[in-house]
Parts: sequence; C-alpha cells; structure tokens
Amino acid sequence: MPNEKFNFTKAALANLPMPAKGKRNYYSDTQVKGLVVAVQVSGAVSFYVYKKIAGKPERIFLGIYPDLSVENARKLAKIKIGQIAEGSNPQEELRLIRNEMTLGDLFEQYMTRYSKLHKKSWKYDEREIPRFLSKWFKRRLSDIKKTEVQYLHELTYIENGLYQANRILERVRALYNKAIEWGWEGTNPALGIKKYKEKSRDRFIQPAEMPCIIQAISEEANITAKDFLWLLLLTGARKTNTLMMRWEELSWERSEWRIPDTKNGEPVIVPLVPRAVKLLSEREKDSNSTWVFPQDENTEKHFVNHKRAWKRILQRATIIYWKQNSKISDWVFKTEQELVLVFREDNYFNQLIKHAKADKVNLPPNLLDIRIHDIRRTFGSYQAITGASLQIIGKSLGHRSTQSTQIYARLNLDPVRAAVEKATNAMFDF
Repeated sequence: MPNEKFNFTKAALANLPMPAKGKRNYYSDTQVKGLVVAVQVSGAVSFYVYKKIAGKPERIFLGIYPDLSVENARKLAKIKIGQIAEGSNPQEELRLIRNEMTLGDLFEQYMTRYSKLHKKSWKYDEREIPRFLSKWFKRRLSDIKKTEVQYLHELTYIENGLYQANRILERVRALYNKAIEWGWEGTNPALGIKKYKEKSRDRFIQPAEMPCIIQAISEEANITAKDFLWLLLLTGARKTNTLMMRWEELSWERSEWRIPDTKNGEPVIVPLVPRAVKLLSEREKDSNSTWVFPQDENTEKHFVNHKRAWKRILQRATIIYWKQNSKISDWVFKTEQELVLVFREDNYFNQLIKHAKADKVNLPPNLLDIRIHDIRRTFGSYQAITGASLQIIGKSLGHRSTQSTQIYARLNLDPVRAAVEKATNAMFDF
C-alpha cells in the first residue's frame, strides 16, 4: 500500500506532496516496520500501523500528526505490532467496540430473553431498571465505569434508602452478568462494590395485639378483603399466592391447598384447618370465577385492592388496642364517639391523634407498622411460641432452607425468659 519509504522526521513530513483529488498518499517509516503515514488532499497527516493479520491486510489508526509526535507514533506502533505478534487483532477489537451494544439494548434483551421468562419479579425489573438507569441507556456497555456504579449506589442510598440502593446494585450486576454469559467480553462494573448491610425484619403481631387485629378484621365491611386476610392468618401463605388462589388448587377431600408455583420455584402443599375449609366453602357457594378471591368488578381478574382495607383494619385495631390501656381508655372511647358522628373512619383516626395532641394525651405506640407480610411471620412465630420445631415451621411455610426459618427462633422471648428465671431461681435457692 505505501508508495515509498523514508525516515520519518518533522522536516520530511512537512515537505510531503499533496495527493491528487480524491486520493491518499501512503508512506512507510524506515525505523519501525509497519508504521505508515497517510496524507489527504486537505493536508491532514495520520499515523497507522499496516500489517497482515490472519492473511488479511489491516490498517490500524494511531493518531493525527502533529498531535501525535513521530516519537510517540513509533512507540505506539511497536505496542500494536507486539499485540499482533501475540495473536491479538487491535482492529477487530476496535470494530467490536464500535458495534458494542448499549445498556438500553442489553436491557431489552435481558427482559425478553431472561427476566420475563424466568423471574416472578420481572415487573420490578421492567419498572425499576429504566427508573434508575435510563440515563445510561444510550451508552456502550464498556463506557460505564465502576466509579459511576459506585456513585449511583451511594446516591440512591441518600435519595431512596438502603434497600433500594442495594436492589439497583443487584440489577446492574445481573444485567452485566447476563451480557458476559451471552458473549460480551468485558468486565462487570458492579463487581467488588459491597451492598449496604441490611437488617432483617422481625416484626410480628404480638399476643397482646392479636385480639385487636382479629376484632378489626371481623368488623371489615369489604368481604373479599376480610376473607383474604383471614386466610393469610389461617395458612401463613404468601400474599401473592393467596391473591392468585384458584378453586382447582383445592382438595376438599384432603383439606389441602396445592400452590403450584411459589417464590422458590417449587410447589407447596398447605394443610387447611377446619376454620379455613369453612371460609372457603362459604365463598365457593356464591362463586362464578376461577379465582377464590376475584376482583369485585371483573371476575376475570384476581383481587388486588387490599391496601385500603388493611389500612382501615390497622387503624381500627389501634383504637381497640388503646381502649385496653386503663390510663387513656375513657378518653379514647369518648373522643372516638364524638368523631364518628362527623368524620369517615379513615379520617377520624387522624382526627383522634390531633385531639390527643390538643388535649395533651400521650398515646401509646400504634399498630400501623404491621405489614401484610408480617402476618406470615406471625403465623410462624405462633408456631414457635407453641413449641413447633424449626423444621416443622419451615415445612409449613414452604421454606427451601433452614436459614429462612431461623428468625422464628428469636421472635418470642418467653421461652428464653422462662429459662433465665429458672436458672436464677436455682442460683438463689439455698
């Protein structure tokens, strides 16, 4: 390809003739074999390495003169020639970078090839990944650096909290791991970034709180929501599995509910106590849906509107709980009766709190921090309280490993307290 060879110097390069219109002139360096310059009609001079790789001539761009000096061009050329000698193809690597997929392309593949096919939580991927990563969607995978992912993790912690920060870090790591699995030859920028330490939630409905919750559920006007919550208490099943419960999954003869697809990917058999069987049989009498808990307005869809009912129940249970407190019971009863005549239920609870501040009444802790998933933990904790082994608790809750069940060994302190009292009594019994 090169027209002639000479020793590249500043003076020699400055005196190169201009090529004919539409042409380029190429010249080789006598000091470094393979180093060439290309001269364009515009007068621009560019350095290249010209070598045959796997029998095919390749021209590898190094830089533009004089931004890249002759001395540095020779050093860079030697590096590229050494890489070629070791079997590498720098030109092919450049082509791969130019053709490399963007993070947006990877996200689309991740959703269609993996998440929607294999993850029950795919909707969270579909929502959360664009929410936090869409600003990077037009960038090539190799352009996103570890420092940027680290900053995103820290910023998300500040703006959205510890758990959200850890979840988005997990999703970045998962995206890149899939890209590598599918043939991308790069490094995962989330590698080596540590998640923030998370505290496992151990809230469950305490024995003193349980009668209040039960009474509040019994008084709930939304029958579907009420029955749904009753079944959670009676089975310890997960919320999503219960919402999606179908009549075909029930065995009346064996008093069993077979959940075909659970969080851990395995079917689970749930024994149904007589109270649960009675509730379900009553619902079946009036049912014209495949769902045990259909959406009120559309029997083709399962029930989802449980949040408002649960909020009402917690507010109602809190008032019942406060009425049991001898110090404030009279005030709570009197104030509630006044507010019921003026406000809706969800409103008079807030008004009750306002009146307490105005009247300088110190209200005890409320029950509003109880989540629906805590009902499942409550089911396991009551099994522990009544002496069930961790193996039995894990089996009833469909846990794959005993690690998930360990929390129930520390949820109730009564057995520990009894053991401590017994030990101290023995120490002082002399």
